[in-house]
Amino acid sequence: MKELTPQQKDVIGRVTYLRQDVTNFQQTWPTLNLAEQLPPITWGELERQLVSLAATPSSADMVHDLMTATRKQAPFKPSEMVMREILCIASAVMDETFLSDSEASSPDWEADDPMN
Repeated sequence: MKELTPQQKDVIGRVTYLRQDVTNFQQTWPTLNLAEQLPPITWGELERQLVSLAATPSSADMVHDLMTATRKQAPFKPSEMVMREILCIASAVMDETFLSDSEASSPDWEADDPMN
């Protein structure tokens, strides 16, 4: 049998992690037996609304990347899990105190420091 490449091992590791993440979610949140569904919405509409709700320009800039990642993994996750991730994104981008990496790397106190 041919040995796996590092890339193949990485992919298997990510799939295994995703499968375990889904299993854990389903154990915590078993499927409800309700037929009520949300109205249909597109990913583009959702992204547009999240950008409009963002508290800061840097939060708005993050929405596209966060939604792209969520959308790519959505087919492999239960719909409620995807909804939870979307709600987390909304919470983060609407939080005025949420800092992006670039903002976190240069805190306000550095601007007041006479040595800088």
